[in-house]
Formats: sequence, C-alpha cells, structure tokens
Amino acid sequence: MRSNVILIGMPGSGKSTCGVVAAKLLLKNFFDTDLLIQNLEGVSLQDIIDSKGIEYFEKAEEKAILSLDIQGTVIATGGSVVYSQKAMEHLKSLGKIIFLNIDYEHMRGRISNLSTRGVLIKNGETLRDMFDERLPLYKKWADEVIDCNNNTVQQTAEAIARKVKN
Repeated sequence: MRSNVILIGMPGSGKSTCGVVAAKLLLKNFFDTDLLIQNLEGVSLQDIIDSKGIEYFEKAEEKAILSLDIQGTVIATGGSVVYSQKAMEHLKSLGKIIFLNIDYEHMRGRISNLSTRGVLIKNGETLRDMFDERLPLYKKWADEVIDCNNNTVQQTAEAIARKVKN
C-alpha cells in the first residue's frame, strides 16, 4: 500500500522543515533519510563527504533508502537521492513522491551553510551546475510538484496535505 509521502527537492526547498508540519496535518509519522544516513555512519553528512568522498556517500545514501520499510510516514529525502535509480524506484514503491520545487535564486538564498550542510556537489561543479543537473531528475520522479518559492512553511505543508488527499 502506498501510504507514505516522499518529499524530494533541492537543498533548502523545505523537505525536512515542511515535512514535519505536513506529517502533523496528515496524522502521519515523519522520517528524515539524512538523519538515518548520519545514524548508520556515526558522523555528519558533511564528514562523510569530506572524509570518504562523494561515491561513498552516494552508496551510503542508496543503502539507507533501500533499507526503508515503513508505512504511514512523510519521508524527507536528501537532495542527492535522485542520482540513484534503485533508491528512487524503491521510494516510488513506498508512496507518492512530491517534488518541492524552488528556483535557483531561492535555493541560493536559503542555503547559508553550504560548507557544513552536507550538500553533494561534485568536484569542479558549481551550485548552479548541481541545480541544473538535478532539476530534470526531480521532475522525472515526481508524482506531484509544488512551487515553494514564495511559500511559508505552513503554506507548503498545507499544499503537501492537499496533494496527498487528492
């Protein structure tokens, strides 16, 4: 049964923040896959990227996602989850995927702690390169899209709840 709501989107789009509020509105649990990865690895996302590299991080993220077996939950994913076909197929099997869409300028304005946040940017790439690479992947996997550029947390959470109930 597809009783979960899976949130995907750029760093800073509100997956974790709005996901908690949406879970309350929908009477569901809340789960953050970034926290699962940190728990499994015993260090922060940024420490994984810095010490073990991007490829290791991607494998750790995929492994964490593939271990998910939950129901009745709003799941906030890491922004880089869309790089893994296996992880996305698994998430699709668990529920409805909602893409929290923000434009580049809004994303840049919302991310103040890029060097410590655990944002996966490949060597030699800019934040803009990452944005341009991920955008079509989010669109590909999304069952629903919510434009979050000018939304408050509450407005995005309510939009998530509406998409789930429709």
